[in-house]
Amino acid sequence: MQTGYQSNPLLDRLPKHLKQFIKPQNYDDYTPINQAVWRYVMRKNVDYLSKVAHRSYVEGLQKTGISIDQIPSMYGMNRILQDIGWAAVAVDGFIPPNAFMEFQAYNVLVIASDIRQLDNIEYTPAPDIIHEGAGHAPIIANPEYAEYLRRFGEIGCKAISSAKDYEMYEAIRHLSIVKEADGVPIAEIEEAEKRVEELQQDMGEPSEMSLIRNLHWWTVEYGLIGTFDAPKIYGAGLLSSIGESKWCMTNEVKKVPYNIQATYQDFDITKPQPQLFITPDFAYLSLILEEFANKMALRKGGLSGFEKLINSNALGTVELSTGIQISGVFSEVIEYEGKPIYFQTSSETALSYRDKELVGHGIKQHPQGFGSPIGKLKGINLAIEDMSPRDLKAYNIYEGHNVVLEFEGGVTVSGTIITGTRNLMGKIILISFDNCTVKYEDEVLFEPSWGVYNLAVGKEAISAYSGPADINSFDLITHRQTEETKKQVKSEETKKLEALYLQVREYRDGKNKTISRHKVFEQLQGFYPEDWLLSVELYELAKTNGDDDFATEILQHLEKVKRDRPKVGHLIDDGISLVDEALVK
Repeated sequence: MQTGYQSNPLLDRLPKHLKQFIKPQNYDDYTPINQAVWRYVMRKNVDYLSKVAHRSYVEGLQKTGISIDQIPSMYGMNRILQDIGWAAVAVDGFIPPNAFMEFQAYNVLVIASDIRQLDNIEYTPAPDIIHEGAGHAPIIANPEYAEYLRRFGEIGCKAISSAKDYEMYEAIRHLSIVKEADGVPIAEIEEAEKRVEELQQDMGEPSEMSLIRNLHWWTVEYGLIGTFDAPKIYGAGLLSSIGESKWCMTNEVKKVPYNIQATYQDFDITKPQPQLFITPDFAYLSLILEEFANKMALRKGGLSGFEKLINSNALGTVELSTGIQISGVFSEVIEYEGKPIYFQTSSETALSYRDKELVGHGIKQHPQGFGSPIGKLKGINLAIEDMSPRDLKAYNIYEGHNVVLEFEGGVTVSGTIITGTRNLMGKIILISFDNCTVKYEDEVLFEPSWGVYNLAVGKEAISAYSGPADINSFDLITHRQTEETKKQVKSEETKKLEALYLQVREYRDGKNKTISRHKVFEQLQGFYPEDWLLSVELYELAKTNGDDDFATEILQHLEKVKRDRPKVGHLIDDGISLVDEALVK
């Protein structure tokens, strides 16, 4: 089995700042118990979901190379996914939302390569290969849905987060890690849950990222499609949860029509969802996405765009009406009559045009930040960007001339013009000054001793979004996980149990038919009386081989396990039913 993946053109296109999240799959780390968990979930899912999932699910399992009997390798998935224009990469649990969505924009499926513990076989808040590989991957074989997912990533990665969002991301990541880690005290898990709950109550005004994350949750993760009389499942969270996929089809779960109001419907990642949204078809998802995008700073810009970026305290970009793009951490905006008239960044800043850094205007030239007025000149209806060369000369905006530019709202720029930079359409997008002073009322915003002043030309801010315009302008290879997922420290007892699972697997696969299944069962009863999954697998082999006496003996043992562990009783019953139904077929 391959342990990594072979690259393909899609993966080759990934920028370096996304590649930093990719980790090796380390296929050999999957234990025989992990493989048994995968097989149980997939057999149960395919049996049940073939009746209630969108038709693309079962078709997609075949198209995307997802096997029922063994955990998929990234190598195998990539080899097949590239035929439908997608790829997959392994990551360590949750990654930042913007990065997650940006992967989608590149048609790359992010897969948390760890797998849930047997104790969490029905549901886990942690992303794992069952959720990602068996939930997300099959549905993207549907071209209409795949385009929705790509478009969602393209828009979502530009959504502006708040500082609180980053806290929530770390809290949820921590909760998912401790819930899946082996031997973590209940008190530590409860403390992690409490932290998430506290943050949920104190998030303040929802950010764009929190709102679009809601849309993602109620569609990509927990969406239903079709009619209210016969809805079908397409959300990966439901497709990968053998408990919730069945529960969501009952009347206990409220079903409502999907619309833009889903943006404001919060969710609790630690609990089953009491309400789900139904979309009539995949095309409708794209309509709602575009409706939301029209409200984003990405398309509206303006004063609110600056305010969102300032609140995020993170790298973002503002694009002015001339097309010039300013990327940095925005720290201040001055307003006049509800419009921004001056902005300031506080650290390394780069200027770009059409997502390409302007020569001589990278972070080395603007290491301490960048500020510029926006808008029209006072008393002049014609904006600078709309002036012809003759107009510019008439208003003394000309190389080598001393000029005082007074903008609407009270910002003044006075100095000697050095030169101007134009865009491809011939409009001036940047004017450089020597011996320059910039003032707002009595406040000095720039003084001559600071060097050359660059004025970004634009009568309005038309767009504001997360991240830089040119990804090459900044060092984005800086992400450090504050906490790694915890690997199980195996006891000798666990290793021996894994060895028993391996023997049964090799017997079923025909690799070793000399194994005594009866001896394995005796050891299981003697040393691991609470384990149920291996007994179900042994029951399958007994029934398949026509060994009814052995099958009856196993059933008697499983009845005892059900009495001792009533919470797993339905899992045992479902496993037995799968075997019996398969034999009837």
